[in-house]
Amino acid sequence: MEQPQHILPTRLYVLIFAALLAFTALTVGASFVDFGGRLNSANVVVAMSIAVAKVLLVVLYFMHLRYASRLTWVFAAAGLFWLIILLALTLSDVLTRGWLPLPAPWNQ
Repeated sequence: MEQPQHILPTRLYVLIFAALLAFTALTVGASFVDFGGRLNSANVVVAMSIAVAKVLLVVLYFMHLRYASRLTWVFAAAGLFWLIILLALTLSDVLTRGWLPLPAPWNQ
């Protein structure tokens, strides 16, 4: 059985494109502001929040995930879960690098 096609008005795509441009300008503007925090973690939170908003707009509307079947949602969630695993493993390596002492240089 064929899924019904959801035809969205062009005006919606133009509005989403304008929102993406606004979020991009907001990202550039936020890069010049020091939000403080330990190790500039607030800057990372702001940048990642804007990036997540842009990703949601692209995935939901331009990739038509909003009107897709539940199986497509499952595979999109599986991809997101895999990304989270990769980021967690990378961060576990980066955040634990200072735990071991560095060896003495050879010339001493």
